[in-house]
Parts: sequence; structure tokens; C-alpha cells
Amino acid sequence: MSSYVLRRATGVGATAALLLTALTACGSGATDKAPSITAPKVFYLRPVGDKSGPEDKAPFGVSADDGKVHTGGTGAVDHTLTVDVLPGAKAAVVLHKSGNCTGSSTHVTCEVSAEYDSASGAGSVSPVAAKGSEPGDAGTVRLTYADRSGKKVTARTRAVVGEPVVEVLTAEAVGGVRPGAVLSRPIVVRNTGEVPVSGLGLQVGLEQLEFEKRYANCRYPGIHRGHTAVCEFPDLRIAPGETVTLQPALRLRTNETEMYASFNSEAWALDLGQGQYGSHPAGGDHGDGPALRAEAVAAKKGTYAKGGGWTHVVLDTHADYSVSDVNLYGAPGTERTFKLTVRNNGPADAGATEQLVFSPAPGMTMVKQPMSEIDEDVREPFCKHRGATYTCDLDALEPGRTQDFTFTMLLGEPGAGTLTLRDRAPAGGWYAGDRDPDPADDEAVITVRPER
Repeated sequence: MSSYVLRRATGVGATAALLLTALTACGSGATDKAPSITAPKVFYLRPVGDKSGPEDKAPFGVSADDGKVHTGGTGAVDHTLTVDVLPGAKAAVVLHKSGNCTGSSTHVTCEVSAEYDSASGAGSVSPVAAKGSEPGDAGTVRLTYADRSGKKVTARTRAVVGEPVVEVLTAEAVGGVRPGAVLSRPIVVRNTGEVPVSGLGLQVGLEQLEFEKRYANCRYPGIHRGHTAVCEFPDLRIAPGETVTLQPALRLRTNETEMYASFNSEAWALDLGQGQYGSHPAGGDHGDGPALRAEAVAAKKGTYAKGGGWTHVVLDTHADYSVSDVNLYGAPGTERTFKLTVRNNGPADAGATEQLVFSPAPGMTMVKQPMSEIDEDVREPFCKHRGATYTCDLDALEPGRTQDFTFTMLLGEPGAGTLTLRDRAPAGGWYAGDRDPDPADDEAVITVRPER
């Protein structure tokens, strides 16, 4: 959940206790704090029998702390967490318990530690939709955390039956884009859940693209060097079944030399959050362009993804790779060290799309080959070896750059082997390899000749 409430003990008694514990802890260098509890302010419940819902929805999370300093661990398990469904709410919500918890569907008590987190698995309670409840039904759950002396702090969660389910119109790929051109892409969002979306969050991330405009209601965190926009629409309400378009359309400038780019559009209900695995970067200045605004539109056909997804951009360009011949001289058994050189002649950087397949001349014996470090002091061959063939993955090469593979081998009788460039296995249906227009220089020969 992204919206939490925090409660701390207050009053004259709490102040006196704080003063006493602060004095007690003075010599240890640590200071006690007031006890606290956190819980979601709002939590949406999956309707009974409904197997769908938001992507990676975060579970009901509760944490509590008695405020005292504990040396090692989370303190003794001699505190209690009591959860109650308040009067008038049991038709909408009941409680599900696990671990060190006992009680009924409307009242549960758990034995917990001084520093408690429901994610630890030591015992937890979560609200679920009551049998017979309908989307939109709601009720309040009260959570009370008490320490061994009986001091209590409370939090309340409004539990709502039904979930907002945000989906974003996505395309797996966009092709035929001229290098350096501006790509215009509207963001289309719909709610396929049972209850309204109350406030919308949006995050757009770019790879090998630049924002042509920066919008006033979006932040551009410096940590991502301007390639991420985080936008919020706190007053936007999207009813179940409704579709909205965020205008004006995103304008994204492509790179002059890159062959592939991509962008990611993620959207979420603000009071639901991005899910248990999602997060967005903090900080960043707002843009100086117009504000993005939401417009209700008729349902649009296409592929929608829960929470959003990536779109690949394939630019209308190519990369001309070449590999050079190698000549080795010496009698059989002579040790020779040599380099296999691959060059990207441009005009584009196609990314890590290519492989070099090396088949030595008959009779050559491997002594030393390129290695890669997979862990500290742990290395393995960089090129895959099958039979007498070595397959080496190329890094992404900018136009004009080369990559060398250094081998040491014992020569055999005079003869010839082959060097062949090929595309890697397709990463998806959008993948076009390097579109090399000159395949003749994708092959070369490694030749063993007698001593000169």
C-alpha cells in the first residue's frame, strides 16, 4: 500500500515514560522512542470467488514497535496485536489469521515481538471480503498494539470490497521509425476493476530515447539522468469500465545512431500503490512544459497490460559488421597467439545482437582462450565450446568500434578454418538483428601456413 497511517503514544504519561527511558538509555548511546504502529489507510479486498485483480498486489502489511532499544533480534514475544472488525462492518469484511494468532472472524489476538512486522511470518492478520459482500461495500478494521505494561497504540484501516485494476494500452513494438525522429505516443489507461481508481500514478522510463517535452505535473529524478518521468493525478477518478487518455501525447526523440530503443509505461491507483515489487524514484524537478491532463474516451481496441509494459522501437537503419582474415605461420606444434577482430562499420549501433562463430583449422589445439569473471576469483570461458567450434557473443559496438578475441593455440598441418558472424537468437517477434546490407564481409578465413 502506498497510503499508511502512523499512530504514536501521546499524553502526560507517555511524556514521563519517554523522559525516564531516555535517561536510562543515556549510558548505552541509544534512546527509546514512543511506541508506534503502521497499517494501510485504505485496503482493497478481492471479491469472494474473484481470481483476477491488480498485478503483484502488495499484501496487507502491519508493523509495530514498542519504541524500546533491543540489543540483537526483535525483542521478546510478549506483546500483543489485537485486530477488530468494528460494528457495522462484518457484512463487508472478516479476518483471516495465521501463525501465533487466535480468535474469531471479527476479533483476533496475536502474540508478537517488540519489533513486529507482518511480513516476517511470525503471525499475521489480514482483512478479506465477507461471504455475500458486494463490490463497494466497506468497513473499518481497528488494530491495537500493546506492550507488556499495557501501553497501547492503535491504527485503523478502511477495507473496501473490490479492487481498482489499472491497465495500460501497450504495443510490443513500433517499427519503421527514422533515426533522430520524434515518436508521438499517447498514454491510454483503463480500469477493469470493480471499484473506481481514486488518483492515478504514472511512470515512464526510456532506453535510448529522450523526452522531447517535460511536463509540468511530472518529476524527472536526477538519478535516472532525465530518462524517467514520475507523474501523479491525485484528483483523477476512473470509474469501473472507463478509459482515459493522457494528453498531450508523449513526444520521444530517437537517437541518430541507435538501431533499437524502448520505453516503459507503468500506471497504478495512488491509494493502492505499485504492488509489492514496484517502486518509483524520489525527487527530481518538474518539467517546464504543459501539464498532462486526462480525457475520458471511448474504449480503445488493442493489447492492454495490467500495470503497464514495455514497447520496443525498431529504427529504420542497419549495422554493417565485418570480421577480418587471420594468417598463422609455423610448423605443426608451434604455439601462436592471435586476435579475431570484429568491426561495426555503422551507420548504427545495433546493440548486443551478434555472435562470432570460430571453427579452427583442422589439427589446431586450444591452449588459452578468452575468459570472463563470473564471481570473485572465479572465471569461465567467455565463448561457448561445442566440438571444434567456439561461439563468442559480441558486446554492443558503436559505429567504428572493434572487439577482439584473443586465443593461444598449437598449430596443426597447413589448412583453413572459418570465422562467421551471425545474429543472436531473436529476443522477440520485433527483433531484426543487425540488418547487415553486406553479408559478404560477415565471413572470413583463418589459415595455417608453413613457416616463412
